[in-house]
Amino acid sequence: MVVAERQKREGLEREIAKLEVEIRERLETLPNILDSDVPDGADESANLVLKQVGEPRLLNFEPKQHFELGEALGLMQFEQAAKLAGARFTILRGQLARLERALGQFMLDLHTHKHGYEEVQVPLLVNAATMYGTGQLPKFEADLFKTTDDRYLIPTAEVPLTNYARDEILADKILPLRQTALTDCFRSEAGSAGRDTRGMLRQHQFHKVELVSIVKPEDSAAEHERMTACAEKVLELLQLPYRRMLLCAGDTGFGAAKTYDLEVWLPGQQMWREISSCSNCRDFQARRMNGRYRGADGKPAFVHTLNGSGVAVGRALIAVMENHQQADGSILVPEALWPWTGGMERIAAR
Repeated sequence: MVVAERQKREGLEREIAKLEVEIRERLETLPNILDSDVPDGADESANLVLKQVGEPRLLNFEPKQHFELGEALGLMQFEQAAKLAGARFTILRGQLARLERALGQFMLDLHTHKHGYEEVQVPLLVNAATMYGTGQLPKFEADLFKTTDDRYLIPTAEVPLTNYARDEILADKILPLRQTALTDCFRSEAGSAGRDTRGMLRQHQFHKVELVSIVKPEDSAAEHERMTACAEKVLELLQLPYRRMLLCAGDTGFGAAKTYDLEVWLPGQQMWREISSCSNCRDFQARRMNGRYRGADGKPAFVHTLNGSGVAVGRALIAVMENHQQADGSILVPEALWPWTGGMERIAAR
């Protein structure tokens, strides 16, 4: 009788454990709850234009796309990159390589000197728990590059920067915590076969300046506006026409409660293209990470996390090339970048 009862109990415990795993696996695939002002819609066609800054430049010649400009200058190489690494890689040379480096340094210095972010150097390889904390795992593993020792190349510095709060109870006095990093990012682009196959728009490896804020819950909505304005300042100083979009429900990312995209005008494509995405994740990531702070009442509560591109360096390079191209194929360098280009004001054929 005792043996039978014990076997029954053990069987029920195994069944409960199995069900708990199934419940957790299903919960892990559920996206964040959207803010009430996020518009309905299935895809990007339902996104709302909130504002536009600047007008597309009127050119008296046929504008070229960035890869046409770069190849004609002899400073952007795709065939050679494919020989080294395969598709969706680029080699930049000489003045274009310097311009891309200048863009990253300009953004980093702007955000640290003017916008109050702390510069952080982060690992480019992280473990599975870190990827889980920001929502990349388990749902988006196919988009990641995984190493043979079960680590992952970061798709964005958001991952290590946000996980600063993982399993921590942060002191109230250090919030808001604003961090920025300029890193290489790595994405498999598993879901984008056939899209943007020419040029640098969609690469396996690229540079990005990331902005991350860890704040008290009551401050996250205002921080979202602030962060987006910081990214917008980059585009304004580079003299690039852009617009701010409020993403609809169907276009909002898995972990976000609300997202603004910044789209820049590309004359060569005659299209607006995303160059930054700024999201308020509220406590979605904090719950996965168990990231908390100790409030005035002394009790731990979940922080809110926000992230944004400030901005994608490769796409900024594309936008500068296309918007500041000249009829002779040369490219004017925006004045804001001159301190980082050694005074280089124009890129012309060698």
